[in-house]
Amino acid sequence: MIAHAGGDALPVVEHPHLLKNYNRAPITIVRGEGVWLIDDRGERYLDLVAGIAVCALGHAHPAIVGAIAAQASTLVHCSNLYFHEPAGELANKIAALTGFDRVFFCNSGTEANEAAIKLARKRAFRLGQTERNVILACRNSFHGRTFGALAATDNPKYQEGFGPLPGGFAFTPLNEIAALEAAIDEKTAAFIVEPVQGESGVIPATREFLEAARGITAERGALLIFDEIQTGMGRMGTLFAFQHFGVGPDAVTVAKALANGLPIGALLVTEEASVALQPGDHGTTFGGSPVPCAAALAHLNLRDRMDLDAHVKEMSALLFAELGSIADEYPERFEKPRGIGLLVGLPVKPPHETKPIVAAALHEHLLVNGAGHNTLRFAPPLIIGENELREGMRRLRRAIAAA
Repeated sequence: MIAHAGGDALPVVEHPHLLKNYNRAPITIVRGEGVWLIDDRGERYLDLVAGIAVCALGHAHPAIVGAIAAQASTLVHCSNLYFHEPAGELANKIAALTGFDRVFFCNSGTEANEAAIKLARKRAFRLGQTERNVILACRNSFHGRTFGALAATDNPKYQEGFGPLPGGFAFTPLNEIAALEAAIDEKTAAFIVEPVQGESGVIPATREFLEAARGITAERGALLIFDEIQTGMGRMGTLFAFQHFGVGPDAVTVAKALANGLPIGALLVTEEASVALQPGDHGTTFGGSPVPCAAALAHLNLRDRMDLDAHVKEMSALLFAELGSIADEYPERFEKPRGIGLLVGLPVKPPHETKPIVAAALHEHLLVNGAGHNTLRFAPPLIIGENELREGMRRLRRAIAAA
């Protein structure tokens, strides 16, 4: 049942049988068009969230819709007991674009990180290094909500009440090379790192830190894994963040924007590391199903015909300029923006908080969200234009004034 309040108030939305594990905004979205979402009253919202960095090419892109419909009319599922063309073609495309040799498909970013964790430990086992079983991650990391990925997530808010978590995980500060060098030893199976910590407040790694991670892991026999769930698929102004930084990991995990809205994740891995997982070691029922693979392939093929990376860099410069201007206008409320490409955070200074601004923005028909340590996160569709971005910033200014 949905009831709407009168006047300018937001609607009161009731869906009594949904599990109450989300603090959902009080609107019901029924349709999307490019960078806009439309609710059940016909109200249009400028979307600077993109499903949390998911809808890279916007909502309901006609070419992706067409690919989904065409694939659904021929083959929706056949299981991984057999080959099917969409998964094979997508793996070939990803390999050609990234230089990785093997691809494992799953359903989400969490599952991709689970696969990477299992790969690292199985590799050490197959090498006879049974003591090499520690997965090293960064402080303030976020790698997912299943038990393995949650154990690699250094955030008590997500872990509270779910213990005991699996053992064999350790943490080191982001961007502290000396600490990283001390943390990686003969027991380290892998170091997993987000090139930009999205959930913790859009905190980029430094090139020097990632270069050091590459050198130390290679020297000491551990894998280097980049968690590119948020940073991948063009959000940095390159297809992947490892290309932006010029650092080649042994494995990359990707999901979110890969199929522009359909559930799919992937583990990209070098040939040397891939041999760790043999038949029966790991699997999934729905991972790499034909329909999301067709959507992902359409997404990648569209990128071939668009100068999207240059556009992302141009819009990133504009977004940083606008948010920097806001920080200058309200120095008591905001720090300077940080991030890379179109994954940008505007830190809010205590005692001010993000929640009132997010709520006020909703009244302005602008969708933004808060992340991590009191930070406004902006991850709009990569196709957003200058006029739409400037309009979003005008609405944000009104929301800040109202909040």
